[in-house]
Amino acid sequence: QVRLVESGGGLVQPGESLRLSCAASGSIFSINAKGWYRQAPGKQRELVAVITSGGSTSYADSVQGRFTISGDNAKNTVYLQMNSLKPEDTAVYYCAGVNLRGNSWFPSGSWGQGTQVTVSS
Repeated sequence: QVRLVESGGGLVQPGESLRLSCAASGSIFSINAKGWYRQAPGKQRELVAVITSGGSTSYADSVQGRFTISGDNAKNTVYLQMNSLKPEDTAVYYCAGVNLRGNSWFPSGSWGQGTQVTVSS
């Protein structure tokens, strides 16, 4: 079973940047598509970015142009560069393997503990 460990969260002011990392154990993680999710208090977990095994990326409209997902298969790690952060980006961020069904991505496997991102002045 793949074990995921997210890191890199913190408290930043609006407009600042953070880079999240997700380290995975298990080589299967490197051949699957990966996604970053976030969950704000009182809200459902939402998918914000996906990177396929071929390196194609897609983003939620709310983060398009500000967030960049990337991966290092040799290190079994996926990253989320977050620029121009806004208070509404405040959430716990999680990574997961994802599968495409129809036109939608769905999480597969286990979740990590997440990393808290707080954007506040």
